[in-house]
Amino acid sequence: MALEVDTKDCNALSDAEISELSDMCAESPIPWEVGTISKQTEEWVLCSQATENGRLKGFVFYTLERIGGTPAIIVGLGSIARQSRRDAVLKGIVTDLMHRAVMAFPDEDVIVGVRMQTPDGFEFLRGFDDIVPRPDHKASGEERAWGRRFAKRFGISPLRYADRVFTGTGDGSLPCALDHESSKPESIDPDVAAFFGDVDASNGDVLLGFGWAMSEDLAKFS
Repeated sequence: MALEVDTKDCNALSDAEISELSDMCAESPIPWEVGTISKQTEEWVLCSQATENGRLKGFVFYTLERIGGTPAIIVGLGSIARQSRRDAVLKGIVTDLMHRAVMAFPDEDVIVGVRMQTPDGFEFLRGFDDIVPRPDHKASGEERAWGRRFAKRFGISPLRYADRVFTGTGDGSLPCALDHESSKPESIDPDVAAFFGDVDASNGDVLLGFGWAMSEDLAKFS
């Protein structure tokens, strides 16, 4: 059976669905519990879920909004189940987000921001333009400003955020970031992996990354 991706308003998620999200997370390295996931329904607007043969394979919470007038997708807590087709699940979810973006912001470029704890998470940004941070690129002042804007939206204190390296220091708790493990770790760029050299996942540290979905590319998802 083909992979199916569906998006719901967070306030429409039932207790049973929230429990299903938690049950899937229980089998991953970041075992978010029902209480944490339930809280996400209050903090975010939409939840995209991928299923196969009726079984949940991945999900992300997110919001479509404008930051200073610029269309944006802010990705909150998300998890991709550890199974053979996990890369396809991630791609399916991103495709669904792009469809929602073009419907909400027709003929506009959209910036997409996400928190990660490992370089595997960069696969979420694959296909976007002007990804930050990226190897052999010195972030401009405006790009650092975008990092600060996303950090604020994610609730990261300015005292815990390093805007030149796009990292947020945790407090020892599980961060509400994207949890994804690449099925092809050997393909991860060593320079991308180096961005995470000072990211202590056990402390809840995160790296904040973002990229642009250009209007002409988004039109393909309408």
